[in-house]
Amino acid sequence: MNGAQLIVAALEEEGVEVVFGYPGGAIMPVYDALHDSGLRHILSRHEQGSALAADGYARATGRTGVCMATSGPGGTNLVTGIANAYADSVPMVAITGQVATPLMGTDSFQEVDIFGITMPVVKHSFLLRDVADIPRVIREAFRIASEGRPGPVLIDLPKDVAVAETDAHPLLAGPQPAPKLPDAAAISRAAELLRNAERPVLYAGGGIAIAGAVDAFRRYAETSGIPVVATLKALGALPTRHEQFIGMLGMHGTRAANNAVQNADLLVCVGARFDDRATGRLDGFAPLAKVIHMDADPAEVSKLRVADVALLGDLSGTLERLPAAEIDVDPWMAQCEREREECRPRYDAPGEGVYAPAMLRELTEAAGDDLVLACDVGQHQMWVAQHCHIDRPDRHLTSGGLGTMGFGMPAAIGAQLGNPDKQVVCITGDGSIMMNVQELATINRYRLPIKILLLDNSCLGMVRQWQDLFFDGRRSEVELDDNPDFVRVAESFGIPAFCVERRDEVPAAIDRLLNTEGPVLAHVRIDPQANVWPLVPPGKSNSTMMEEA
Repeated sequence: MNGAQLIVAALEEEGVEVVFGYPGGAIMPVYDALHDSGLRHILSRHEQGSALAADGYARATGRTGVCMATSGPGGTNLVTGIANAYADSVPMVAITGQVATPLMGTDSFQEVDIFGITMPVVKHSFLLRDVADIPRVIREAFRIASEGRPGPVLIDLPKDVAVAETDAHPLLAGPQPAPKLPDAAAISRAAELLRNAERPVLYAGGGIAIAGAVDAFRRYAETSGIPVVATLKALGALPTRHEQFIGMLGMHGTRAANNAVQNADLLVCVGARFDDRATGRLDGFAPLAKVIHMDADPAEVSKLRVADVALLGDLSGTLERLPAAEIDVDPWMAQCEREREECRPRYDAPGEGVYAPAMLRELTEAAGDDLVLACDVGQHQMWVAQHCHIDRPDRHLTSGGLGTMGFGMPAAIGAQLGNPDKQVVCITGDGSIMMNVQELATINRYRLPIKILLLDNSCLGMVRQWQDLFFDGRRSEVELDDNPDFVRVAESFGIPAFCVERRDEVPAAIDRLLNTEGPVLAHVRIDPQANVWPLVPPGKSNSTMMEEA
């Protein structure tokens, strides 16, 4: 085989089924090898779409996503998607073509140092210089991408290495290492804190889903009876309709969730990293609480908040070793439940226009258990987090750490290809959809039955809200009143579409969106002045929450 054929054979040996990419000169040998392989290649219409689709595929399936692009602009167009996967700890292998090794460093056509450019946003990088190294490198790349705290790995493949011949063969899969667990002394210290706590809170983070620990977390939460709050990425670790779930915490969290944390005497942090959007002003976060911090990544423990007990290792195994039945939290749970009921959102907004939070809630109530939400970034992202029913974290795909506009549609593509039997809905905004609008062509090309709910307020809603609140209403470059006719745009890509402008049209619109065979886009006009509430102002403690007047 030549190097390109060996790359493809090694991907097949790793169990890869779908590859997202875009061809070009330096990567062309690999595309020639794909022609004779069993891999399914999905042609995105922009390399960023390839990387974000691989990201969405990985989040929705738990398997490592794979994307590829050519050298130069192909590689640089992958960077945002790679950085997005790095920020949210998503396993990904990105393969880039590179100019031939004798030309490297000569500023040749489409030469870019993608190895150096991506170094801050990958777990590891490989530059292949010997065709015989390909089996080892592919095996190592997939191991590194998925083990411990997952993340993206880059493989840069020079064209002369891709066409060189070799007798090497793909490596057979080896045994998986046993998961690491905290030492018994740390478990004992954590157990003592739990037994003595009167107001404990389980602070659920995105690491729960990453570690495949959702079931273990649910068992522990239900056996212990401890109230649960979640970060954006952890929504669904405990179903959002569960009686113990108090709400999302942080900047756009619920008052009940933030108050529970502020009044807690013990914070059991499971796979979270004390991100600023969750904690608000850090020195005012959970001021009365001791901290037990569970994580697979030692770098996160005590990085921002010093842990009284650090439990490093496999989350499922750790949760199974913690005491649960001995904890008496009934009075505290009842207090949290009362506050949760007192701050339940209302959906009876005045007027005849579409109220986005109500429509989103009705959508998830109508969709049933097989719904996967792929969400873009902006006000609609927060409304989804606040108002949609989310039953598992892998059913709620959202760009948390990087906040990448344009994530939603490619992520939906990846999710649908990884879960062909599930209903995938992309929630996007008029700003976000234009970031990767070309991926409508990908949806149409493969006739993916993705439903797109486009909330259009003719502005960059979250930026407009912040300018109104914190910049004296001085609006700068947020108006999008020159948007195209999105119905005609979708139809020009071969995707049926319709417009929704009044509240009384919503039930029929949801029915049409969910029950149309194949892809469809619903263009929903909403109030340009609508804000996301509540809101913790920047630089303030989570105890300082702004709410709608």
